[in-house]
Amino acid sequence: MGAHETMHIVFGVFGNLNGLLLFLAPTITFKRIIMKRSTEHFSGIPYVMTLLNCLLSAWYGLPLVSKNNLLVSTINATGAAIELIYVLIFLLFTPKKDRGKITGLFTSVLGVFSSVALISVFALHDNNRRLFCGLAASLFSIVMYASPLSIIRMVIKTKSVEFMPFFLSLFVFLCGTSWFIYGLLGRDPFVAVPNGFGCGLGTVQLILYAMYRDKKPKTGKPTPDGSSLEMGLEKPLEGKQSDSQQPQKELV
Repeated sequence: MGAHETMHIVFGVFGNLNGLLLFLAPTITFKRIIMKRSTEHFSGIPYVMTLLNCLLSAWYGLPLVSKNNLLVSTINATGAAIELIYVLIFLLFTPKKDRGKITGLFTSVLGVFSSVALISVFALHDNNRRLFCGLAASLFSIVMYASPLSIIRMVIKTKSVEFMPFFLSLFVFLCGTSWFIYGLLGRDPFVAVPNGFGCGLGTVQLILYAMYRDKKPKTGKPTPDGSSLEMGLEKPLEGKQSDSQQPQKELV
């Protein structure tokens, strides 16, 4: 095994470790949900969409679809299992009026993944299969990484990092960077491009954190629109708070 192949594996292992930290980041939030037996103002949509991203990426990494990407499958299969647990917990404690929406989205996610998998197996072969699955996985990876854009806008506007936890921003940067380099070493644009995007956004988040970490929020600022950063994802609050209430900071 040459140095190039060794570095490829090393960055894949780094990507697995950083990805695991990223997927486990919301455990504090779900501990709170379980203890209070309520999802409060948290949204389940990011977890359902991240589940789809993990399923598609895990499928793409299989030898049936692409070569030398088994490490992509291991972390995303693990992530899919973790996200599935999050979704089930959310469905258990979410109000009935929201349960139908999340259940419908969850069913749609399973339908999309099943369609991609079946089409790739029975209708496509070799490079066409890799191209089809790679494009699907890349699209939802970019969507996942792009979700914090609303948080970045809010940080710039309020000059406060209250709703952008440092360690989550760090995990986004480390995860994106590890898989970006892995994709470059493996000459795989379907891994390199979306994670390069994630690396860039993670860098922006860390720069903003360094700029505004010691600054207090502007006095008299309006209540945030309910966006918060979790796993590098936007997590909108479902319902606005009254003007007399202080914004509720996510415990992540």
